[in-house]
Amino acid sequence: MIPPLPRHLVDYLRLSVTDRCNFRCVYCMPPEGVPFKDHEDILSYEDMAFFVSVAVEVGISKVRLTGGEPLARKGVPGLVRLLRAIDGVDDISLTTNGTLLPAFVDDLTAAGLSRVNISLDSLDPERYRALTRGGSLQKALAGVEAALAHGLGPVKINVVMMREVLAELDAFLELTRQRPLHVRFIEWMPVGGCGPQTNESSLSKGNLTAALRERGELMPVASPGGWGPARYFHLPDHAGTVGFISSVSDHFCDDCNRLRLTADGRLKNCLFSCDEVEVQQAVRTRDREATLEAIRASLGRKTFDKRVLPGENTRGMSQIGG
Repeated sequence: MIPPLPRHLVDYLRLSVTDRCNFRCVYCMPPEGVPFKDHEDILSYEDMAFFVSVAVEVGISKVRLTGGEPLARKGVPGLVRLLRAIDGVDDISLTTNGTLLPAFVDDLTAAGLSRVNISLDSLDPERYRALTRGGSLQKALAGVEAALAHGLGPVKINVVMMREVLAELDAFLELTRQRPLHVRFIEWMPVGGCGPQTNESSLSKGNLTAALRERGELMPVASPGGWGPARYFHLPDHAGTVGFISSVSDHFCDDCNRLRLTADGRLKNCLFSCDEVEVQQAVRTRDREATLEAIRASLGRKTFDKRVLPGENTRGMSQIGG
């Protein structure tokens, strides 16, 4: 028997395009990386579009493309075009490290991409290279510029909260002073064994908030671009905002509106949970009823409280779409 659907609408799908990435960030992968899925185990873009065409029947209207690094897979603009053609899909966004964005931004915009989030954990070139294990800050910043130039807004900058962020706080705030950039500080989440090993590695929301208040009055503002887990604040004379995503210390489970589809065709109703519903076979055979049943089964088991999850997630961020 399929459990009843959630008490409020789950309308946001995080769709993992690939488990591959051009980085091995310290909070996402071990130094040696993780085993990648074989090509035949990954859903095709047509498979993903079929799934979304079914998911709109239960209320999904917003789709975010994730990875790994989604632009590491060829043809992502084609997927955006397929999704844009689905009646009921109102918003298509992309989470990326930004380094490949300049090469694809024209095609992504033409295909109908709405907006982007760009991971940018340091504005110091050497520290950025160390955190990403080889990435180029210059290329990431070029991605930010490309997103702004093509109107893929609001442009949100994701910064994982580590101790070193305090030393770079003024540089991050400067990003928001003259330009409509929205910097979100995100707690380091212990998912798949890649979280901080000691409390010294991470930074608390309280410490970061106190440091921000020393730099000006924080005025609460609405989320740019609609609902999201971040809580946003505006500083005087700044064009952008700063925000916090505190999914560990102050979780927002009760208001969660998310469902995840991994690149290998498994549904996850919570980032922290081991609960997965296999939907690959139903999608590949274009069985709408079986696909719909799998979606309803996953949503019906959504707990809205990570303290009572059926088990701890063992797959890393890049493997489930973050």
